[in-house]
Amino acid sequence: QVQLVESGGGLVQPGGSLRISCAASVGNLGYYTVGWFRQAPGKEREGISCIVFNVGATYYTDLVKGRFTISRDNAKNTVYLQMNMLKPEDTAVYYCYARHRSGIDYWGQGTQVVVVS
Repeated sequence: QVQLVESGGGLVQPGGSLRISCAASVGNLGYYTVGWFRQAPGKEREGISCIVFNVGATYYTDLVKGRFTISRDNAKNTVYLQMNMLKPEDTAVYYCYARHRSGIDYWGQGTQVVVVS
C-alpha cells in the first residue's frame, strides 16, 4: 500500500505562484508514474501533469503547459508541481496519484488551490 500526502495548497492572487508537493510512503518510486489531477467545483477530475519517475519524462496538458512544471526528488520520494502565472480557472482541489507499472493506482487526499483577486 502506497500513501500519498499532498501539501502546499492555498490562496493566491491571479498571476501568482504556488508549489504543491506529493510525498510518497514507498521505498522506491522507480516503478511508478506520478502525477496530478485536479477537480474544480462542478467539474470532472482532469489530468494535468505526470512524470515517469525513473526516467524523468514529463507530460502536461495544454491547459497548463508553459505555466506549470513537474519535478521529482528521488531521495525524498517526492514530486512537486510548481504553478506559475496562476489563473482563477486553476482553482481546484489538486490530487496526487501514483500509478504502478502493473496498473494499480494510488491517490492522495487532495490539496486545495484557490486563485482569486
